Amino acid sequence: MMNPFMVLAVLLPLRTCYATYSQQESTVFPVTYLNISKDLALQRLLVEWDVGKSAHDAELAMSFEIQVRRTDKTITVWTEVHNITLDKSGKPLHWIWDSDLPLECMSHSVRIRSKAEGSEIWSQWSLWETVLGLDTSNSSGPQIFPSEKIVEEGSDITLCCIGRKGQIIKEFFLVPAVHVFNHTKSQVGLLTVKNVAYQKVPHITVYCQESCNEKQCYDQAVLFVGKPPDTPNDFSCQTQDLRIVTCTWSQGGDTYLYGRHSPKYTLSEEFSQKTVPCTVSCSEQCSCSWDIGQQRICNITVTVENPLGKKTVTDVFDVTHRIYPTAPFQLWEECTDTEITLYWKHRNKGIELFCQTEVLQPDGKVELHNSSDMHLHYASITLDGLQPYTEYTARVRCGAAKHFWRWSEWSEARTIRTKEASPSGKLDIWREITPVLRGRNVTLLWKQAPSFRANGRSISYEVTWEKVEDGSKPESISFSSVCNSTRISIDNHSYKISIMAKNNVNYSLPSVLIIPRATGTEELKEEQVNGTDDGIFISWETRHIYDSYIIDWCNFPMLQPCDLQWKRFGPNTSSALINSAAFVPGVRYNFHIYGSVANRASLLEKKTGYLRELPPLRDPTVKKVELTFNAVTLSWDSYLTNETQSGFVRGYHVYVSPIQEDCSLKGSKKHVLPDDSVLCKYTIENPEEKRYTVKYLLSNTKYKLVVKAYTGGGETPIVNFMYIDTPFNSNVLYLLVLLVIVPSLVAAVCRWKMKWVKECCCPVIPSPNKSEVLSFKEFKISSEKVLKISDCIPDMLAVDNKAEAQKLHPWSQLSSTPTEDKIGGHNSSWIYPNENGERDFTPTPTPQAHTWFENFAYSSHLGVESDPYQIPVTLEASKPELSVALYQPHYYFDIFNEDAASTPRETAGRKTSLRYISQTAVHCLGRRL
Repeated sequence: MMNPFMVLAVLLPLRTCYATYSQQESTVFPVTYLNISKDLALQRLLVEWDVGKSAHDAELAMSFEIQVRRTDKTITVWTEVHNITLDKSGKPLHWIWDSDLPLECMSHSVRIRSKAEGSEIWSQWSLWETVLGLDTSNSSGPQIFPSEKIVEEGSDITLCCIGRKGQIIKEFFLVPAVHVFNHTKSQVGLLTVKNVAYQKVPHITVYCQESCNEKQCYDQAVLFVGKPPDTPNDFSCQTQDLRIVTCTWSQGGDTYLYGRHSPKYTLSEEFSQKTVPCTVSCSEQCSCSWDIGQQRICNITVTVENPLGKKTVTDVFDVTHRIYPTAPFQLWEECTDTEITLYWKHRNKGIELFCQTEVLQPDGKVELHNSSDMHLHYASITLDGLQPYTEYTARVRCGAAKHFWRWSEWSEARTIRTKEASPSGKLDIWREITPVLRGRNVTLLWKQAPSFRANGRSISYEVTWEKVEDGSKPESISFSSVCNSTRISIDNHSYKISIMAKNNVNYSLPSVLIIPRATGTEELKEEQVNGTDDGIFISWETRHIYDSYIIDWCNFPMLQPCDLQWKRFGPNTSSALINSAAFVPGVRYNFHIYGSVANRASLLEKKTGYLRELPPLRDPTVKKVELTFNAVTLSWDSYLTNETQSGFVRGYHVYVSPIQEDCSLKGSKKHVLPDDSVLCKYTIENPEEKRYTVKYLLSNTKYKLVVKAYTGGGETPIVNFMYIDTPFNSNVLYLLVLLVIVPSLVAAVCRWKMKWVKECCCPVIPSPNKSEVLSFKEFKISSEKVLKISDCIPDMLAVDNKAEAQKLHPWSQLSSTPTEDKIGGHNSSWIYPNENGERDFTPTPTPQAHTWFENFAYSSHLGVESDPYQIPVTLEASKPELSVALYQPHYYFDIFNEDAASTPRETAGRKTSLRYISQTAVHCLGRRL
């Protein structure tokens, strides 16, 4: 069981603590003192207050709620809770508020209330404490605040214009014009600029005007827009003599602030806590120099500051590690033909230096040589492996050998020429041989090969020649340096020629040529080669016996003598691209390829070609024109195809066209001119051809023609034509005579002898329908009228001869009188029957041969199988004997043999063996059948 006293002992302290806490919580410490001031430079309100000594003694943690309002607003513009723990010092409390509006523009009021931390009970608000703005003053005119302001680029700013009492702000603006938020009300006008930008002018002007026009109604102010300074770049310090230190740095970007607002630099030494006594100068870089005395370790800080900000940078260094030597000076040299020893002085006494010499070669290359050999008063370096009598340019710079920092500046450059020496290498020599009477002229040419060096101030050449066979005394001649060729005359023997270069020291090695004995040479055929944009490509067949090859040509082949050029190639080379600045299109260049062995050259091949072919310079001249009615033959003079042409002549083009129309001749190709007219084009691929015939022309037509030569570069434009007229075609006249005049004559004759011609060519065929034979109507067979032959007495009957006519006994009883006549080259007998004779007779049948008489004009049966218009023209006997036959009604006219019968087809087969005699009058004795 718990002791009651123990419970009481525990509860009493708890009650005491609770009472203390409740008392503290319920205690309120109101603000007993409040004071407000303003810092117009920084546009700040400085607030000072206190809550009494008891609160300080209790060291309470308290919260203070602070409110700020302006006289033109009924609402609070700022509220903030400020927490602080009080101490026993009893000092007043402070709070700073930065205003976004100039404090001059209007009055500002502040009030504060407090509470203990953890308590929910606030004290009473203090009374409003007010700092008056100039809006309550009685000024003589409008005023702009701030009147001068430096604004950071990209920030916001609010300006105000305070008018006089009773005045209203009418205008409030900036120049240059900037987008603003403008609020004017009564006496005070506000202007806010967001994200201020640099306007590329020294400053921005602010203008303000009241609602009046007098001078005192205006005011203006300026704004400077800029940037804080950049941190100095590349800040470093160095020395040349361990006593004077120079610090350098880059300025950084433009701040847009100048004059009294421009950045200011100061240097300070942190170890000595002193400002460095130097004057800063800035151009491309800023620098500052001062004497450090015996100090070796430095901590230098540079500070750059302007109204918008401040930046610093520090460099800590050992002076002995920052040596920047002075440039070497007073250079001189000693030299031979291949070496230069260069000397120079320096001012860095007591400092071991490492130097570098730059040598500029004649070909533009640069070599660097390092040295560290230092004497007390000067330094030197030896440059070897140089060319004799050659100019070199040298300069020197140095750096600290120990703790190298950086190179010094270069010394002045010095140009030095080495001394002379014997010429090195050989001359490149060549020759051109021209046969003359009892000998040869040899043109010798020489030039300095790439490996040749004159090695001297002046140079001359010596040419020596001697016979190879008999060892005769050599001849020689000297030439100055401006000469590069000569001509000598030799006989037909073999000669050795040597050429040497000579300067003030000695001769070069000789270059040798062997001119072989004169012999007949086989003429080589030239081969055509093609040019490119880069040159003319030459190829040849290599021979293993030669140790080199030479190609020679003339850059200007039309000049006499031409400027002979040559180029050498190794034994394994079989092609080359020959180029020259002198090569031009349209000029033919001839190349000779030689093989050389033991200084003897032999001609191997000839080549000819153009850099680019051009059209011919002129066209062939047509001298002869041979015309026929349908062809023209053109002949022209011999056309030059040699090197005078601007290209290889490949052939000719002949162009033909009628004057009035486009051409379309057989065997030609169409060629369209720029004016869209069409010509016929004929190609002649043989350049030696001088004649061509154009066929298939029209007679009596005017044509235009032109002959053009063409090369690999084409042909010149067609400008001038020659004109021809083809003659009239006489064959047409002959044909006209045959087709018109002769038929006309024949027609005239025929008209003159119309009746005779008609009887000869077109005899009248009597119509069977008009014959009296058809007057018998009693007897018909298949609708055809039939007549017995015995019922008719013919006017006449023709038999081939009398003997056969006498056998025709049916008519012999009619007192007929036969007559003879010769028809068609043979005899025929004509029998004329007596009209009064007995018409009814009965022939005696005999087994004899018989003859058919057929008249197709009267036979309708036969007309079915044969041509009714074909007229039998002969009458002949098929057998030697003839007899008269009785009439057979079904088989036409079967005469002389009543037993013989033939079918109509058999009768038609023999129709060509009869001659038909037209009946003019047949007398028939009618008798009914």
